[in-house]
Amino acid sequence: MQIEVRQPTAAEKTEAAAWPEWEKEPSEFDWSYDEKETCLILEGHAVVDGAAGEHAEFGAGDYVIFPVGLQATWKIDQTIKKKYKFG
Repeated sequence: MQIEVRQPTAAEKTEAAAWPEWEKEPSEFDWSYDEKETCLILEGHAVVDGAAGEHAEFGAGDYVIFPVGLQATWKIDQTIKKKYKFG
C-alpha cells in the first residue's frame, strides 16, 4: 500500500476543479481510508505517515492518491486547502 504523490496532468487539473474543497489549519490527527481518496493540493503543506510505514510529504500543486485501507496520521504544518474526491 503506497501513497502516490506526483504532478497532475492538465486533464486531472480540469477534473479536480469540479470537486469539493476542504481546508484545515495546522494540526495533527489520525485518519482511516475506507475508500480511495484523490486530492489536488491548492495551498499549504503536510506530512502523512501510515501505520504500515507509508510516508508522503506534499504541498501546493501536488496530486495525491491515498489507497483504500490506509491508516494514517496527518501532520499539517501550513494550512492545507485541497480539492478531493472519494472512490
